[in-house]
Amino acid sequence: MRFTYPAPENADDQRQVYYWRLLAAILESNRNQYGEYTLEAFPVPMNYQRIQLELESGGERVNIFAPGTSRVLEQKLLAIPLPLDKGLLGLRLFLIMEHQQAALEKVNNLDMLRRFRIGQRPSWTDTTILRHNGLEVVATDSFEGLFKGLEANRFELFSRGANEIRAEWISRRETVPGLTIEKHLALLYPLARYYFVPRTPTGEKMAERIRDGLQRLAATGEFERLYRAYKREVLRDLPLAGRRLFRLENPELSGFAPPLSDPRWWDDFSAEFGAAR
Repeated sequence: MRFTYPAPENADDQRQVYYWRLLAAILESNRNQYGEYTLEAFPVPMNYQRIQLELESGGERVNIFAPGTSRVLEQKLLAIPLPLDKGLLGLRLFLIMEHQQAALEKVNNLDMLRRFRIGQRPSWTDTTILRHNGLEVVATDSFEGLFKGLEANRFELFSRGANEIRAEWISRRETVPGLTIEKHLALLYPLARYYFVPRTPTGEKMAERIRDGLQRLAATGEFERLYRAYKREVLRDLPLAGRRLFRLENPELSGFAPPLSDPRWWDDFSAEFGAAR
């Protein structure tokens, strides 16, 4: 079996490394049952839209990727609906301009948070989730435009994943003076990241093997070990204790997802935040 995943967008982009290491462990776990495999990155970087089109057309060049799921994506491609990072993708912090911190320290309920505007791109699933929960979103097509919009006060908050916020702050703190990571708040919604493959006979065989291997790793505890190591790495430089955590609903989470009460596939982050507030 051939598994070809997208190359990182640049040499410093490490956001997807965990998912391909996990896939290697999955494929190795059932090699005796399913046979040999190749696992490699496609040599030419592609953006999200191009990757999706590649898989929709059959996956001749790239035939697997691991995005946050949505109902539309699950209709177009074949999902293996087991959350790869136990919902860590849905843990969100804010980039802000540092002069906003004092006002945000006073936020202690969701109604107060709704007074602030949040910058996002219109195509992101997060935009749908935030609006569904009554939060005001200012949509901007350009990713770089979101940093400019924050600096120009077109919105006060830029919601980012815990796995990406620190690297983005470090890379732009010189060009956006006053940019900082907000210290008081956090969002959490059940946003699952799945492996997706083409809706073809080959894709169905890939999905069967991935599902089998991931369930094997969950049964032996290896999946939990790999996830915990990844979570420690992501959260290492992000102090979470004492933050006000808001748990939001995700209308884009389909019935294919495991129950949110299943600790094999979802982390409730109680160790980091304590009881939900």
